Amino acid sequence: MNEAASKQPSTWKPFALWMIASTVIVGLDQLTKFAIVKWVPLYDRIPVNSFINITHQRNEGAAFSFLADAGGWQRWFFTVLATIVSAVIVAWIFQLRKEKLSVLTSGLILILGGAVGNVLDRIRLGYVVDFFQVWIAGWPFPSFNVADAAISVGAGLIIIDALFISGRAAAKS
Repeated sequence: MNEAASKQPSTWKPFALWMIASTVIVGLDQLTKFAIVKWVPLYDRIPVNSFINITHQRNEGAAFSFLADAGGWQRWFFTVLATIVSAVIVAWIFQLRKEKLSVLTSGLILILGGAVGNVLDRIRLGYVVDFFQVWIAGWPFPSFNVADAAISVGAGLIIIDALFISGRAAAKS
């Protein structure tokens, strides 16, 4: 190995750290779902305060139970779709390893961890375990889990990056 190559920082290290961060999200998601399934009976609610409950629900559909009553085909459709999207995100993150786009990369890491967490549920259980229930003005928001929260925050970060960071830099050039 020549001297110039040995002084350049490895581009694999950030990618490896990002994959570890995504794996931590998957682990946290799966750990919380395991605890809910073990200790909270299906459809029970444990009040946290006046507008948040911990519950145990099954979501056989996608976001907001979309296609939950579709007859079973949706399990494998969403599994394949999320697996393909996850592979694309891994490739995208790999391409970003030399860039300084921390907001975009953070968003992608969160989405990847959330997608994989929910795919594991679909493969293992045939549905996704949801357990956070939030009431807004007396109406229940659809229940969600750590993976869903990670996906939502990640999508928000990508939008912020597109509108205010990368999008602004692209407009200047």
